[in-house]
Amino acid sequence: MGWCFRRFVGCIVWFCLKIAMKVVDLAFETFGNENNCPLIILHGFLASSRNWRTVAKRLAENHYVYVLDMRNHGASPHAEQMDYPLMAHDVIDFMDKLGLAKAHLLGHSMGGKIAMWFALHYPERVQKLVVADIAPISYKHSFDAVIHALRSLPLDRIKNRKEAEQFLADAIPDAGFRQFLLQNLLLKDGNYFWRINLDFIAKTAHNIVGFPEPARQRLADKALFIAGERSAYIQPDAVLKLFPRAEIVEIANTGHWLYVEAPDIFCQVVDNWLNN
Repeated sequence: MGWCFRRFVGCIVWFCLKIAMKVVDLAFETFGNENNCPLIILHGFLASSRNWRTVAKRLAENHYVYVLDMRNHGASPHAEQMDYPLMAHDVIDFMDKLGLAKAHLLGHSMGGKIAMWFALHYPERVQKLVVADIAPISYKHSFDAVIHALRSLPLDRIKNRKEAEQFLADAIPDAGFRQFLLQNLLLKDGNYFWRINLDFIAKTAHNIVGFPEPARQRLADKALFIAGERSAYIQPDAVLKLFPRAEIVEIANTGHWLYVEAPDIFCQVVDNWLNN
């Protein structure tokens, strides 16, 4: 009777918590054989599952890969609130609905912070953790200029993507980054629109740059952190403070977008870690 009562109370608490946290039903894509060990991929800020299709197909040779669209990104619903505890709860809800007791987690940038927060608070749900080019710290940079540029795009006047790219060129001089951002620009019935909610994202971008103080002070399990040689995002001292058994691997001649710049090496590093 005692055990049943505790379980009943636990279910009620979890149900109330889900309501309070306003969980979002995440859109996702899958790749591979569903009999293989599950691997969940979490994308970065202003990205989506579609940015990971090439890598997901490679990793699907040995895993059943779920690539999620986080809240306010891709095909997932928009929500006014967006921070790492909320997004971690979205992933928990996703796993519960699909009956995934445990899974490997791979996150890049914002997705890496979600994965770290998740692993620190729900270690029993993580098989192995892989974090790509991000650390569990608050960064000094801001997304304000980029978001302002996207919000300033005259959607009612542009006729094609080339015009949109030219309009953004001064504010976002990196052509590759412009192309990446413009994957969020869609055309329907002759009209362009952003599939990301720029208003909500603008209000919550400071949460993405930051990293809240976790309840758990360190993760006892091993973890893999993959850094781009030309990137300064991973700071070993900050990583080892929370993940003392972390292994940090650097991929030569890559920056922050290491999985795009060197997909073969990136997939090999991830596969070796997950399969050993």
